[in-house]
Amino acid sequence: RGRLKIAVAAAMAARCRLAARFHHVHGANVRLDASRTRATRVESFANGLCFSQEPLAPGQIFLVEIEEKEPGWCGHLRVGLTALDPQSLEVVPEYSLPDLVNMGDTWVFAITRSHNRVATDGEPFLLIEQVRLPRDTLVGRSRPGRYSHILDDLYKTNVLPATARRSRIGVLYAPQPDGTADMHIVINGEDMGPSARRLPTARPLYAVVDVFASTKSVRVIPVEYGLPSLQTLCRLVIQKHVIHRLAIDGLDLPPPLKSFCKHE
Repeated sequence: RGRLKIAVAAAMAARCRLAARFHHVHGANVRLDASRTRATRVESFANGLCFSQEPLAPGQIFLVEIEEKEPGWCGHLRVGLTALDPQSLEVVPEYSLPDLVNMGDTWVFAITRSHNRVATDGEPFLLIEQVRLPRDTLVGRSRPGRYSHILDDLYKTNVLPATARRSRIGVLYAPQPDGTADMHIVINGEDMGPSARRLPTARPLYAVVDVFASTKSVRVIPVEYGLPSLQTLCRLVIQKHVIHRLAIDGLDLPPPLKSFCKHE
């Protein structure tokens, strides 16, 4: 039984790492980086639709962090799920709300400043029905600066507003006894409750991320389930042997690995 649990955890970890990037089909104003983990809207305020590379498994969260904001626009990030295969779209809609939703089998939630006002309970895991998620990875916090080795304790307790830079927002679905599912949005480690109910589980469900209006750029955050990846183990070793995160810039490492090592 122990070996079976390890095998299941390893399979889930591998699936999550594969899904933790954006689909090559996206809105006209979106530019993805080489790893397809960072999506930037390069002009206007619309045509910023993105999708997960793979359909999500039950209880699997697709988590993004807001990396850049663009002042002057009204509105923020929008996230959700769709049973539409991105590959089948002749044209990616301009907006998730209402365009993609009006195509059917799509559920999208607009993030606002008023979200994420719930105080954390200090528990290391977030429980959503039968789903158990490591809370620390889900929580967005301001990045420490020059004196990060001094400010680490503050860094670990400083939970950001929902629409701020470095805020982390995720979407998942939780299966129900009747064969349907509830969609949940998680903002900085707090479950916002069911945002949509009775989603069909007979069809694959992809994550939807609309890099809309004041949200300029987002980055996918991989969430470890069970066994940590080799990349995560390397990051832990590197972080253990540097004085603070800014010292990582001086290491002889590939830029993507440096960026990964700077984040929790």
